[in-house]
Amino acid sequence: MSNGDIFLGEVIGTAILILFGAGVCAAVTLRFSKARASGWIVIAFGWGFAVLAGAYTAAPLSGGHLNPAVTVGVAVDTGVWDKVWVYLLGQMVGAMFGAVLAYLVYLAQFQANVRKEGTTEGTADEPTPTLGIFSTIPEIRNPVANLITEIIATIALVLPILAFGRNTGIGIGQIPGEEAGVYGSGISVLLVSFLVVGIGLSLGGPTGYAINPARDLGPRIVHTFLPIPNKGTSDWGYAWIPVVGPLVGGILAGLVYNAAF
Repeated sequence: MSNGDIFLGEVIGTAILILFGAGVCAAVTLRFSKARASGWIVIAFGWGFAVLAGAYTAAPLSGGHLNPAVTVGVAVDTGVWDKVWVYLLGQMVGAMFGAVLAYLVYLAQFQANVRKEGTTEGTADEPTPTLGIFSTIPEIRNPVANLITEIIATIALVLPILAFGRNTGIGIGQIPGEEAGVYGSGISVLLVSFLVVGIGLSLGGPTGYAINPARDLGPRIVHTFLPIPNKGTSDWGYAWIPVVGPLVGGILAGLVYNAAF
């Protein structure tokens, strides 16, 4: 794969990931959304479908990492680092672009995020903080506990992804070592999508399961600059945890997989 293909694939795939992922969070969060207050299960499945759409789209160009933790985990396992920077750059650009697209989809709802005349504080009609649509926020702010949660949840993502890669028959495209025209089933991306749903349902409660530095940092940057009324803080004091935690988790997953398999 050329650097250009990798960059383009990761930009497109990660933009789709964030469009769907931030989109489902906006749908559940914002006033005047038909899906408002539909709950955590909807968010978990929305992010799973986001991975499905983004990774399948990007796979022919870049392999569809869409996540610096995955890229770093693969590099730790294989020892190949020369294209890591291309993946990371594409993922960050794509994440920011996807956040802007999600904002545009819900533009009218974001613009309506104002206090109605006569609204009593604490009611459903008051403005809604919007950072949670774009990035993660811990339920209990405890840096050590939050970091541990992100590390473990990311290991739970990256380690199975590396294991799926051992079975070339479930991948996308020509199976290495087989005669021309013999392709994998392509279900590996579907399996990863269900894995992300499972992580969201089982491990997402404490921190919102960033498990992806680009998924959190890119949209957080965009949130800082978007002209959203009453948008609230972008919470930069917490921002290092959903970056460092997943990167550490990806590295540990790569080391464990390399040692065990």
